[in-house]
Amino acid sequence: MKKLAKFIAVFVLIVSCSFASTQAQNPIKIGYIDFNTLLAAMPGIDSVKVKLQNYQKTLTDQMDVMKAEFENKYLDYQSQASSMSDLIKQNKEKELSDLQGRIDSFQQKASQDLQTKQQDLVSPFIEKAKVAIKAVAKDNKYTYILNAIEDVIIYKDEADDIMALTKKKLGIQ
Repeated sequence: MKKLAKFIAVFVLIVSCSFASTQAQNPIKIGYIDFNTLLAAMPGIDSVKVKLQNYQKTLTDQMDVMKAEFENKYLDYQSQASSMSDLIKQNKEKELSDLQGRIDSFQQKASQDLQTKQQDLVSPFIEKAKVAIKAVAKDNKYTYILNAIEDVIIYKDEADDIMALTKKKLGIQ
């Protein structure tokens, strides 16, 4: 369904561009670029990946410590459950339940925090790439630049790929 919606959107864009160009007598020039490939080629993005991996490892290590604590307490509970009074059992079960809740909460917060960290680190690169793409589009008189993600562009002429022009604008080899 998403692919159909993307196809319809691109088709409507192309048809409306064609109609507008015949009305205004201004040629429509559409280019495309694989934005993710451009980001991956940008200088400094490797250090962002390393920072994110290190941050993720820190979070994972903390999660492992919490899980190990839970597992140890659970095994201790299981081994001593038969000799415990009901009050102590309830107390231990509540303690295990609370610990599981903290683990679940930490996992959710860690995931959100990692996404925020990624966004903070990658945003300057995205903005720099967008500025370069806009400059290339203006310099080369493109009316539209599309992201060449899979299944959105049905046909593309290699002459309209602005990757090389954008890399040149950013100083990427």
